[in-house]
Formats: sequence, structure tokens, C-alpha cells
Amino acid sequence: MPNNSNKKITIGTRGSMLALWQANWVKSELERVHGLEVELNIIKTTGDKITDVPLSQVGGKGLFVKEIEEALLDGRVDLAVHSMKDVPTEFPEGLALRCITKREDPRDALISREGKKLSELTEGAKIGTSSLRRRSQLLAKRPDLEIRDLRGNLDTRIRKLEEGVYDAIILAGAGLNRLGWSEKITELIDPDLMLPAIGQGALGIETRIDDGTTNELVAFFDDPNTSDAVKGERALLKELEGGCQVPIAAYGTVKDMHLKLKGLVASVDGSRIIEASIEGSSRESATLGVELAKKLITMGAKEILDELYSAD
Repeated sequence: MPNNSNKKITIGTRGSMLALWQANWVKSELERVHGLEVELNIIKTTGDKITDVPLSQVGGKGLFVKEIEEALLDGRVDLAVHSMKDVPTEFPEGLALRCITKREDPRDALISREGKKLSELTEGAKIGTSSLRRRSQLLAKRPDLEIRDLRGNLDTRIRKLEEGVYDAIILAGAGLNRLGWSEKITELIDPDLMLPAIGQGALGIETRIDDGTTNELVAFFDDPNTSDAVKGERALLKELEGGCQVPIAAYGTVKDMHLKLKGLVASVDGSRIIEASIEGSSRESATLGVELAKKLITMGAKEILDELYSAD
């Protein structure tokens, strides 16, 4: 273990309530385990600046990480804390994902104004979500629903629901749990009904590859089971050449070094859903993710994605 007596760590983070909770959790753990001095550097990303356009229309990858990665590269921060579902599958030269933390609840959460579950929502109910993945799976189950775009931080989204703009909204359950808002959740949606986003519920710690001291200091955050599962999910995403704003989903679970991985590609309107699964050693998670992606492609996923990208 390196000598930490004079080491000060700076964490790069977005400024949303949830991002700050996540960064402060990493900060407190570093202070607890190593007795370090740790500070936060709050950085506004492209995704934070563009709040009036659906993310799927903005284009590009890394909307919530690019500016933070620039701060890492020029030395303003020593590490970055990201929600894994926001992290692209490729990194700038010199940077890498050092740790993936133990996963919170990966499921999507429905919050409805009248306390109705998904199956109980009235015909034509207005549902708020910013995710094409959620939109497509919702419409596949309930084509009668009216899906409306929803942007903003968690507190902003919930306020819009309470103001009556929507009958219900769908958010990641993990973020609500972390902020202590679990009681607001009407229903946690089973992954068999709505497959989560790649990496949903896990945090990623990104560092400079050549910063041996920081890499050693944060190593304890890595959870092997979560890391293997998410690596499989991300390998699938990379093989499909998908960004975080396309209707691709994957969810892996690891038990006794055995990975079960399920993947999905859908048309935006939910009329076509292609899904498949694979199992094998968690040590081969990345290989399994690629194999599952190829399986989805042979089942017709490429045609769906080609149509989506050509429409951009």
C-alpha cells in the first residue's frame, strides 16, 4: 500500500443530487479506508447542459462523461465516479475503468400518481421516460400507453409527475434507493418484463492508467461478481456498436463464478423485440457478451439497429 500521508485525492463528478451522493459515498469510503484528504470537483457535462431535447436526438456517446474525462486527462481530478449505464464502451487514450462497485437494485422503478402498478394503469396513461430502451419495452407490453419524453434530475422528474404532467414515470430504482426515496416507488419492474440498461445500478471509477497510486487506493471498490456481469453486458453493447441511448438492454447475474446473461434489441415502437440469453463461466464474461450479441444479430437485431441509425 502506498504512503498516503500527503496524498490528496480529487474526484470529478457531475453536479446532480444523485451524482453528488455517489461521489460523496466514494469520498467517505476513501477517507474511512485510507484516512485520505478527498475533495470533489463538480463538472458540468454536455448531457447536463442540454435539457430540452431527448438524449436520443442529441447524438454522440459519452454525453455525461466527456468533460469529466478531459479533467482526468489534464490532471484536474484523480478519478471520476460515473453511473455505469452512462459510460461508453471505449475510453480516451490514457484512461480506463479501474473499478465497478457492487450493484444496487438494477430494476426499473415505476412511480405513479395514483399508486397504480404498470398493469393497472388506465388506457392512454401518460408515461414519462427519457429512455428508448424503456419506451420500446413499455410499448411492447402496453401499446395503448402514451410515452412522453422526460428529462432532468431525479427531483425535477418527480416534481413533474406530482404536478400532473404525467400519470407515471419510470426511473432507475438504484438512484431512488441511494437518495432514500424508496418509499416513492410504486413498483419495481421485474427484469423479465423490462430488461435493465447495461450497467444499471453499478458505479464505475475511471482513472488514468499510469496513476499507480490512485489505482491502488481505489482497488477495494471493485466487486468481482458485479464487475464480471457488467463486463459481459458492456461487451454485448460494444459488439452491437450501440450507444447508451438506443433500445439495447442486457442484464447479467453471477453466482459461484457462473454468469447468466440476457440481452435484448428492440424497435423504438416496441413492434419488434429480439431477445436471447447465454450462460457460462464468469471469467469469460466478455467473450459471452460478444457471443450473445452475435446471436442477437443473427436473429435480426442488425436490421433494427441499421434502421434506427439511418433515421438519425
